[in-house]
Amino acid sequence: MSTLPNNYLEYPRRCEGYDHDLYQWSNMHARQPVRWPQGSVAVWLCVSLEWFPIIPGGPFTAPGHMVTPYPDYRHYTARDYGNRVGAWRFLDAFANAGVKASFATNAAVAERYPELIAAVIAGGHEVIAHSTDMNGTIDSTLAPEAERALVAEAMERIERASGMRPSGWLSIARQQSFATPDILRDQGLAYCCDWVNDELPWRFVNGLINLPLNHELSDRQIVTVQQKSADSWAESMGDAFDWLAREAAASGGGRMLPIHLTPYIMGLPYRIAALEGLLAHLAQRPEAWFARGDEIVSAWETQT
Repeated sequence: MSTLPNNYLEYPRRCEGYDHDLYQWSNMHARQPVRWPQGSVAVWLCVSLEWFPIIPGGPFTAPGHMVTPYPDYRHYTARDYGNRVGAWRFLDAFANAGVKASFATNAAVAERYPELIAAVIAGGHEVIAHSTDMNGTIDSTLAPEAERALVAEAMERIERASGMRPSGWLSIARQQSFATPDILRDQGLAYCCDWVNDELPWRFVNGLINLPLNHELSDRQIVTVQQKSADSWAESMGDAFDWLAREAAASGGGRMLPIHLTPYIMGLPYRIAALEGLLAHLAQRPEAWFARGDEIVSAWETQT
């Protein structure tokens, strides 16, 4: 029977927080308070506009991908429903509530659904880059040159199709390699949304900002994974807002509530009313500041 060597638990990069030098770790409560242009809770609506190739590919299968033998028309068309129907209901709901959102967009969606992207932009919403399509995944098995080419391709295709170059990036499944922050910064991106370890923006050492998009607050997690009702999802979002508003009042600093939405999930006719009701309720709260991702980043950046 062998024993472990004495140095087994030694790690040369061991430090406070995570064991890397990508950013300086800190507790949220130890930082200077942040104040928003209005209210105390920045409500960030982030919609995923996704195109799932009918055959999965890449180093791993993205959440929501095809799950039955090829050709998986049932799941393929269910996801296509989001771009054909559900996203349009979102746009109507946002317009009725008078709020703006960010749309994390695959390059393939920008190319395949030009009318949808034109409506997003015309509504005053933000386009965030969301890779090439749902096979455009990143992890450390992808060579840095291949990852750099993937990010560059996504940015170029989105800009060409939409006429706008995004300032934000959301990776498929929020997955990055150790090279990703530098690659995103080199592409001129101001922020990413992949790291969910906080409730306020923070900065990598290379200057890239992270705007946390917590997956636990997504409709995919609450409705699809946890199998809760749309009304239960809306109640959870309302409870989160109430907690953050109380915390902001007690601390004297602003908070942020990210709400991640999926058109083929929450855009269904028996769920959309729950979203509309939540938006109407929060829009009446004086603590709420509905803002796009780039607006939240800009307001935070002026105070750091």
